[in-house]
Amino acid sequence: MKEKLFDTEYESLRQAAECHRQVRRYAQSFVRPGISYLEVVKRIEDAARKLIRANKLEAGMAFPCGTSINNCAAHFAPNLGDTKILHKDDVVKIDFGVHVNGYLVDSAFTVAFNPIYDPLLEASKEATATGVKESGIDARLGEIGERIQETMESYEVEIKGKTYKVRSIQNLGGHMVNRYRVHGHKMVPTVKGGSQQKMEEGEIYAIETFGSTGKGYVMETEDTSHYMRTFDAKPVAIRNSRSRALLKLIEDNFSTLAFARRWLDELGFEKYLPTLTL
Repeated sequence: MKEKLFDTEYESLRQAAECHRQVRRYAQSFVRPGISYLEVVKRIEDAARKLIRANKLEAGMAFPCGTSINNCAAHFAPNLGDTKILHKDDVVKIDFGVHVNGYLVDSAFTVAFNPIYDPLLEASKEATATGVKESGIDARLGEIGERIQETMESYEVEIKGKTYKVRSIQNLGGHMVNRYRVHGHKMVPTVKGGSQQKMEEGEIYAIETFGSTGKGYVMETEDTSHYMRTFDAKPVAIRNSRSRALLKLIEDNFSTLAFARRWLDELGFEKYLPTLTL
């Protein structure tokens, strides 16, 4: 979000956004029951890279495509060897980002094949629209979160004869976006009581909402699928030659953007896991 963007930044964001829009439309045409998680992410990432003319740090994926299913709210992407497939009663959140010159677009959409989940999808859609509408220069982040929660929790979903209130997940939310840094230092909450910091001119935000029929709180589970070099990490001496080679590969291709283990496989770097998880 900016009123006065520099021309190069504005054009980079426009290119990234148009790429995301076209790839999102393409994904919606093939995501169906029976397709594997891995095929979904590979087709999306391949399409985005081709359209944006990916070239290391000049343009490409801003982070791995995620396929978070059912009670997994966010940030899951299949690693190589994953054989899970989508089923007709699944609710899948597809999240991917694209960047040009480090200026990135972070956006997601939800797909459900069973119409009983339509009110859940509608709740998230309307809550997101509310968050966007409430955003602007001098808008207080906590007040945006309160409006998002009010919209989200005005919905109910009936599943197998039982009615569930849609809850806004309290420990997930939107965030500020910086160049080559998908999660900036300000968070946009999705519930009331959040920070009273204000949005300021020149800042860019991803407005994200998370609706749930559960308790509205998430915990970390599953294998790690997203990796990222610490944005402001201080240089340290690395004695192991293989570790140095891996770091150079990461810096040359991703810098401080998130990446997936399978991307290292695609680049031909083998036996990286012991070093990557140090």
